[in-house]
Amino acid sequence: MNNARTNPKSQAGKAFTSKTLFSRETSVSVNIEADPSIVWALLTHASDVPRWNSTVVSMKGEIKEGGAIELKSTLDEKRVFKLKVKEFVPEKRLVWGDSMGSRVYTLDKNAGGVLFTMSEKIGGPLFPLFAKMIPSFDESFEKFSADLKKEAETIQGSKK
Repeated sequence: MNNARTNPKSQAGKAFTSKTLFSRETSVSVNIEADPSIVWALLTHASDVPRWNSTVVSMKGEIKEGGAIELKSTLDEKRVFKLKVKEFVPEKRLVWGDSMGSRVYTLDKNAGGVLFTMSEKIGGPLFPLFAKMIPSFDESFEKFSADLKKEAETIQGSKK
């Protein structure tokens, strides 16, 4: 999987998508001026995600090691995505997904707060048959990262 931090096109909240015949990967990175614990809490409290995240219609379940989530996205409000939490490293890395792909969230603490990176790779042997039916994730990723940044920095500011 490409590392969004090394791709300048995915920096500063601008999404970047790379495609191959059998897969597609979208990534975005943004610096958030907040403590990683705040960002992590926002990412892992499923029932609260639709409040601050304009790309999520609803989210049910528990975001924890081995947890399961049911997610409805603004990209396809009729579909419920049933996802499994694949990795859970508090305040560092969260991975969830299904048989089609995985979404990876990473938090890298820095002097100004945290570099948040989100990437999702989808694909497989049958990907070419339905790739054209899957909408672009670029705008959704940009909104997601902007919403997360705004909410985390608002919370951080209220603690000063």
